[in-house]
This record gives sequence, structure tokens and C-alpha cells, in this order.
Amino acid sequence: MEKERPAYSSYGGDTMNKNISLQTEAFSYDNQIVKNFAMATIFWGIVGMLVGLVAAVQLFWPQLNLGVQYVTFGRIRPLHTNAVIFAFVGNAIFMGVYYSLQRLCKTRMYSGLLSKINFWGWQLIILFAVVTFALGYLTSKEYAELEWPIDIAITVVWVVFGINMLATLIKRREPHMYVAIWFYLATWVTVAILHIVNSLEIPVSLFKSYSLYAGVQDALVQWWYGHNAVAFFLTTPYLGLMYYFLPKAANRPVYSYRLSIIHFWSLIFIYIWAGPHHLLYTALPDWAQSLGTVFSIMLIAPSWGGMINGLLTLRGAWDKVREEPVLKFMVVAVTAYGMATFEGPMLSLKNVNAALHYTDWIIAHVHIGALGWNGFLTFGILYWLIPKLYRTDLFSKKLANVHFWLGTLGIVFVALSLYWAAVTQSLMWKQFTPLGVLQYPNFLETVLQIIPMYVIRAVGASAYFAGVIIMLLNLLRTMKKGNFLKDERAEFPSVLMHAANEKGHRWIESRPVQFTIAAAVAILIGGIVEFIPTFLVKSNIPTIASVKPLTALEQQGRDIYQREGCNNCHSQMIRPFRSETQRYGEYSKAGEFVYDHPFLWGSKRTGPDLQREGGKYSDQWHFYHMLNPSSMSPGSIMPSYPWLYTQSIDLKTTRPKIIALRKVGVPYVRGYEDTANDELISQANAIAKGLMASGAVVEPDKEIIALIAYLQRLGSDIKVTPAVNQ
Repeated sequence: MEKERPAYSSYGGDTMNKNISLQTEAFSYDNQIVKNFAMATIFWGIVGMLVGLVAAVQLFWPQLNLGVQYVTFGRIRPLHTNAVIFAFVGNAIFMGVYYSLQRLCKTRMYSGLLSKINFWGWQLIILFAVVTFALGYLTSKEYAELEWPIDIAITVVWVVFGINMLATLIKRREPHMYVAIWFYLATWVTVAILHIVNSLEIPVSLFKSYSLYAGVQDALVQWWYGHNAVAFFLTTPYLGLMYYFLPKAANRPVYSYRLSIIHFWSLIFIYIWAGPHHLLYTALPDWAQSLGTVFSIMLIAPSWGGMINGLLTLRGAWDKVREEPVLKFMVVAVTAYGMATFEGPMLSLKNVNAALHYTDWIIAHVHIGALGWNGFLTFGILYWLIPKLYRTDLFSKKLANVHFWLGTLGIVFVALSLYWAAVTQSLMWKQFTPLGVLQYPNFLETVLQIIPMYVIRAVGASAYFAGVIIMLLNLLRTMKKGNFLKDERAEFPSVLMHAANEKGHRWIESRPVQFTIAAAVAILIGGIVEFIPTFLVKSNIPTIASVKPLTALEQQGRDIYQREGCNNCHSQMIRPFRSETQRYGEYSKAGEFVYDHPFLWGSKRTGPDLQREGGKYSDQWHFYHMLNPSSMSPGSIMPSYPWLYTQSIDLKTTRPKIIALRKVGVPYVRGYEDTANDELISQANAIAKGLMASGAVVEPDKEIIALIAYLQRLGSDIKVTPAVNQ
């Protein structure tokens, strides 16, 4: 074991520092708040994964939504991602932090009231998210879909959590902050900055807003947030939990203190630069794309440093790993972390990205992290923690092992089926005949080939979900046979002393405020370097004279498009590849998106790209396609949208929408808001009249008219190259 281990305990600060007075005082740990978050973690985990399973089935059986608009794939997909990220993982983070922080600091949480506000505020936020997503109130910005009132609530609750954590650190009895706390502090300050910057928007109504940023700038900010939401919500807090709970479960010290220092500072500094790798070959400036690639490759070193530090902590304890399901879950979790953090940088290589972006490989990559890293570490912590809180043994290790193998097989089935689907997609999208034309010009051909893979994916998801249900039953029986300890008594020396000659990292480990400031500086550098040129140098985002703002009707149609989650399956970004320009038309230019609030470039192509959709098909085609997709595209897995033919456009929203868009930079002329509805009605009447002439009868005030107007406008502002039919 390495000799340079610090004086404080490598198990997580549970041993007594020799420089402290032996006079002790009694206090108690608050286990009630830990229990509350543990229960919420289990509940929302089941909800989020069940919704994900339903979404997975809808990809090959869209009729599962039963024609109900509130449970279509486009609406439940963001519900699934947010439920897993912010409800399941978020509650698990709070659970782990509230348990470990008290014991690492040798003190009770600063404020029981703040802890309760944190808990109940977070649950209300999740509940509002469920309701608003089902109703179609969302911003369409991935992992940041919640509308502005809920964004404000998130900020308030996050600040409450931070105050409680920092105040607890300030009153701690343990002199130095253990490595887990470093990750907690970096998580708190970075998530706050990410959330606030990405959520800047102009409200239109209580549940409608427009992003302050447009097009390319919005894309950069979103994926600076989106990538680092993965980094600082799904990764850094879980690394903190790994550094505490893995040594505890193994009853062994962390392998290397020095490696943890290198791991922490290099990870938080490098991670923040990598967001642009989500936007390779897009309209984002090339220099920003290259920065994202370079720093993504650099991320392998600190990420694997953390994985190695975790796995080598188990040196000499592998017999225990074979016997203890808790350690089995944790070992697979750390291994999945290593896999995901190798795969991410590989996907940021431009040649790899060119082949695999927009395919199901990206979905597989995300699920390796979510199911393996986040899910399995959470399960391991729950299996270790619940018996501790209830002062008993786990009800059944056999059931825990069954859960482990069901979950592991579930991950394998989900990942491998999506990898297979991705390779199929990539090869078919790019395949040319000897004559130089696309071999599969109809995009639907590529979809039909991977439906069996979607079925296998759902089987894997079912196995994983079955394991979670087994865990629930096992933990409930554990609670039933145990006795919950609400206030856990403890003793520790009452005098906190710092060595006068502290230097280097030991100095900052004893100063939480300075540590938090240093972490904030480390993460701000990358964002500032990427943002300033993109926002201040106009040549990075050249305008196109022929690109004009949407009409009032088209804007209403765009908002309906967002509401229904169409961007979850369709991209609006044609990359400069021969296969894409021949399939879709002229590649996308930065200047085409200068009035788009928010951008809608998409992350996945379950359906074809729509950037050049305008004029490609008739209004009648779109009319019947939205009513019954398979009537126009036999075999389509797109759901139907019958409510668009009965629900009317809300004309009362036109005026505030125009005013809000003008505030964020869309050059609508003064007074347009007063005449916008007149123009809207005129354009709608023209579309309805044309449809009626072809036998498609619908009232001009219905939402389908607005959606058709928007689809017919897409990409039509610039001269485009005709593309093959999709």
C-alpha cells in the first residue's frame, strides 16, 4: 500500500487525526434525510426506467401510445431522460452526499430545514417536469427541456443545497476535506453555472419561452451544457460517491491519494472544453470543433486515472468481490465508467464521428454510462446503505445476485443491439452503387432493417427493469426486518486544529470556500475561450441575406413541432458529405439558423433529416403523413397525430411570441405583432384551400395547417440542390 497516504483516513475520513485534542463531544447524524432521498431514488428510478421501456417499445410498435397525445415517443422521451438523470440519479446524489458528508466532516448537516427544503423542493420539481413534459411544455434543448419557472425553482433548490453543504463544511470537525468532497464541491459550482447560462431565455407565457441564443451560438451553449451535464451531474458526483462508498464496502483504503489529486483537477479542467465534439461537421466554426476533439482525446487520461484508482482499491479483496453483490455492482459500475469514457473520446475523432453520429451508437454509448456507471453504482450503494440505516443485514444476497446478473445481461443486450443497429445504419446511409448513386435512397429502408435490433433492445431493457423490481422487493424486506435509526449518535474531538506549515494541496483541502473558487476558475476557462470568439467575432456566424424570419403561422408551426418532440427523431443539420448532400440536398450553413430560438439540429436520426424539407413534398402529402404515416410511408414507425386536426392554433399567443422573439434579436418590424394574426389567417386559408382542392378537408385554424406551413418553409430560404426522395 502506498506510503504517501495522508494523515486523514483513506477510508473516507473516519479515523481520528493525531493532531486533534482528545477531548470529545457527542452529536448525531441525520439519517432521516438520507432515508428520504433513498426512497425517492428507488421510486423515481422505477418510474424513469418504466417510461424508458415504454419508449423503447414504441420504436417498433408506435401504436402503444393508444393514440393519446400525452404519451407519444416525442413527449415521453424527454420525460424518460430527465426522470433518469434528475430524478433517479439526482436523488441518488443527494442521498450519497447527505450520508457521506456528515461522516466525512464529523458533524450533523448545518440545517435540517434546508435539508427538507432540498428534498421536497426537488420532488416538486420532478413532479412538475412529469406534468409539463406530458402536456408538451418544453424548450427542446436536450437535458434542459424544462421551462423557465421550473428552471428558476431548480436554481433556488440547488442554492439551498449548496448553502447547506458549504455551511456544514465550514463547521466540520475533520481538518481536511476528503477527496469525495472535492468532487461534490466541483459538481455544485459547475452545475450552477451551466444551468444558469444555458437557461437564459425570454418568457412568452407561464410555460413558454425562447432561448436568448440563436442557431450556432445556441448549439454551442447547449452542448457546452449538455456534455458537461453528463460530466458534472452524471460523473463528478458519482466519482465522489465512488471514492467514499467503494472503500467503505471493500473495507480498504483508496489506492492512491496523489492519483486522486491528478484525477480531480485534470478532469474538471479538461471536461469543460469537450462540448463541441457533439457538433462535428455541423455549422459550428471549425476551430471550435477542433478544440472539442483535442480536449476530448485528452479526457481519456484523467477518466481512466479515476477508474484505475477505483479498481486498484480492491487489490487483495477480489475474493470478497466474488462473495459480495455490493462490490460486484460497484466493480461493473467503475468498469462501465471506463468503457464510456474511452468510447466518448473515440466518438469525438472526426473520422469515427462521420460514420457514427446520428446513429444508435450514440444511444448505446449513453446507456453504457446511465445503466452501467450510474445505475449499478446506485444499486451497490443502496444495497450497502439500507442495511446500515436499518441496522440489519441485507434480506437476501441471492436476490441481489439475481438482480446483478439480470442487470448485466440487460446492459449487454441493450448495448450490443444498438451497436449492431448503428453499424447497419451507417453502412446503409453511405452505400453507393457502382453508378455513383445512393443504394438506399429511401431512408425508411434503413429503418426497417434495424427494427429487430429495437426488439432485442427492449428485451434487454425489460431484463434490467426486472432486476430493479427485484431490488425493490429485497430492500423492502430488509427494511421490514430492521429498525431504522433516525439520529445516529457519534463522538469526535471538539477542537479543530490546522497545521501551521500546510503547503500545496494540503493547504486548499482545509479551506472549502477557496477550494470552491479554485474549482470554478478551472471550469470557467474553457467556456470563456470557446464563447468569446463565437459571440463577439461576427465572421464566425456569417449571415445570409435571403434568410428571413418565419411568418407568424410558420412560427406557430415550429412551436408545435417542438411540443410534439419531432426533434427527438429528426435532425435539421445536413453535413458536408456526399452521402448526405445527395440524399437531402445542400449542406447546412451557419447563416440559415440566425433566427432559430432555440436551434433544432437534433442528435439522432430515427427519421430523415428535415433541413431541406420545404417544397420536397406537397401539402397533401404532409397532411396524410401526419394523420397516418404508414399510408405515405409503408412500414413507418412514426406515430400518428390525429389531435393536430382537431386542436386550433392559439391565436392569443401570436402577439407575445413576436414581441419575445424581437427581444432576442429576430428582426420583426415594429408593429408586426399587431398585424401578425391577419397574415397568419391569410396564409392558413391559402393552405387549407389548396388541401381542399386535393380532397384533404380541414379547417384553416387547425394546428396541422401551422405545422405544414413550417415544414414547407424549412431550408427554402437559400438555393438548394435537388435531393433524392427519402
